[in-house]
Parts: sequence; C-alpha cells; structure tokens
Amino acid sequence: MTKKAKLRVGVLFGGRSGEHEVSLASAASVLRALDPQKYEAVPIGITKEGRWLAGSPAHSLLPEVLRSGHRVILPPEPTEGALVRADAANASAAKSAAAVAGVDVIFPVLHGTFGEDGTVQGLLELAGIPYVGAGVLASAVGMDKDVQKRLFEQTGLPIVPFVAVRRAEWKSNCDEVLARIRKTMRLPVFVKPAALGSSVGMTRVAIAKELTAAINLAAEYGQKIIVERAVDAREIEVAVLGNDSIETSAPGEIIPHREFYDYTAKYLEEGTRLVIPAPLRARQSERIRNYAERAFRAIDGAGMARADFFLERGTGKIFINEMNTIPGFTAISMYPKLWEASGLPYAKLLDRLIELALEAHREKSRTKYVIELPPGAAGALQS
Repeated sequence: MTKKAKLRVGVLFGGRSGEHEVSLASAASVLRALDPQKYEAVPIGITKEGRWLAGSPAHSLLPEVLRSGHRVILPPEPTEGALVRADAANASAAKSAAAVAGVDVIFPVLHGTFGEDGTVQGLLELAGIPYVGAGVLASAVGMDKDVQKRLFEQTGLPIVPFVAVRRAEWKSNCDEVLARIRKTMRLPVFVKPAALGSSVGMTRVAIAKELTAAINLAAEYGQKIIVERAVDAREIEVAVLGNDSIETSAPGEIIPHREFYDYTAKYLEEGTRLVIPAPLRARQSERIRNYAERAFRAIDGAGMARADFFLERGTGKIFINEMNTIPGFTAISMYPKLWEASGLPYAKLLDRLIELALEAHREKSRTKYVIELPPGAAGALQS
C-alpha cells in the first residue's frame, strides 16, 4: 500500500502591519498544532519591510526565519505553488534552486494591512494556490470597518452609530469635521483607524478637548478614521466556520481588566477573562449566532471569521461591532477557544480550515474565466 504524501502547508506570518508581533504569536501556535503525521509545515515570514523569507519545516523560532530564512518570491501566475529563490541569478535557476519546492495550501496568519485586507489573497488567487480563509472581497470588506458597517446596516443588522472621516478631509478642514462629530453624537466615543485591528491606534474619548489628539493618532495608522458612540456593554464574540454551509460556535464573553479591551489588555497584560459559554439567555444566544451568520454572508465570508458584538447593559440591545476574517490564533485567542468549547479541538479546527480551503479552491476551479471562441473568431476580433 502506497503511503499517502503529507500535505505541504505554508504558514504565512509577519507582514507590514501594526499587528506584526501578534501575527508571530498566532503563527507559532498554528505551527505547533498542525499534525506532523498529516502535514509538512513550512514557515513563510514577511518582514516589516515586506521581504518574504522561507524557513525549513524544522524551524520553530519564527524570529529566526525573519532573520536568516531564504529570500523567496511567489510569482503571480499559476506555478503549482512554487516559492522560488529571490537571490538566484535568473528565473530558471531560481526555480531549480528553490528553497521551497511548492506548497499545497497556504495558511495566512496575517493580521492587519497587507495580509488580512485582500492584498495577499489577491496574490494567492493569481498564483492559483488554495488558501485558508476569506477571499479578496470579504477580506477587504472585513478590514474596512466603514464599508463593513454600511453593509451590516443594509442587511438589517443593528450597528452602533458612527462617523467615518478621511485623513485628507481631517487635515484640510479639521474644524468642520469636529463640528460634524459633535452634532452627530455625544461623548464618550471611540476613535480608531477604519482598517486596522487589535485595537491599534484606538482611543476612548470622554472629554471634547481630547478628540483632536485621538483623531491624529488614528490618522497615523490609516487613511480613514472611525468615530463611534461608546456603549456601556458586555463584549460577546462568536466564531464562524464554513463556506456555503456555515456553523457558529457557542458565544463567549470577554471581561477586560482594563477600562476597555485595548491592545495592552489583549496581548501585554494578564487579567482579562474569557467566559465560554457566555452567560446569556437562550434567546439572546440564538439571536447573536443568527446575526453572526448573517454578517458572515453579508461580507461574502468563507472559511472562518470571528463576529464581535456589544450587548448593551440596561437596555439589552445587541449591536454587531465587526467581523474579523483572520482572527487571532494565539494560546489565549477567543476563536480557537470558542470552537474547543463547542466540541472542535484546536488541531481538528486546523484540519477543518485546510479542508475548507481545498474545497473552496476546487469550487473556484469549476468557474470559466476564458471564453472559448469558435474557429476564426479570434482573427475577426483582431482585424
């Protein structure tokens, strides 16, 4: 009996993002959990400057890959998943001297810009490589909180009132922007970049004089800024899994030890508690899971996502905050913990995500992209 070859999984991490370090932590967890009996895991790091470096399957220290891995490129053409050496003398030599011959599927564990926003997904589409998670459209929409919230609103999902401000508009006419914000909503508000995660560049503003500094900070991290009403709420999260057929996990609750769940509370300090399942009434849990599925479909999601909600204290109103198309995969991340509590352990979750990636790729391959012209038609078109 022929021994089945292991699936070669490229775990893509790092990137040109404010969430670079978070990505390393997530990728390390994924690499540790991939079953070595099924997969040959290949760490592929992207430096903060955008260089791609590949390590050997034996590499376990991801910072080492970023320091001394082989420089590689992924050609934007179908090449059987070939990562080729970037330092070879010419293209043919590069292919023959490839540090990594090819990968069967890419598992992007990239958070933030140039990784979670559709850019890498577009490259993988051009290269014809199956990949875990959302496609180009859902990734781009999932990253842009302004566009995402507008889609949710159009779908009939409840959202917190917000104002979107372009950085160019803020720089040219800040007084008018401030007047519009004050007219639209009362303090306190949250100010954050529209296209970044992990609470990078986010500020809670309770005093009017702090608003300018908060917008300036958010503008350092993005061309568009979101200002949204702060709600006194519990933070509820639901994990979503699937392509056409969608599953949702039991909801979980985040109880931060700080005033709100910022970058420090998420990654730098201990004390934040994750409660799974969240203490909710059956009807609340059902509604939140229904909203999560509707939001996933609204952005054309695939593979995975984490839906974040606010459950307002006092009123019991539920608001969807955002969808994260590449949720955290660290040891303390909510997404894998939600599935584990719902009966799907971490290693089996990775198996399922890889299966979904291959399934999505097979489905895409059934689509015709080229028109088959009858004999002589091409010449007629060119004349």
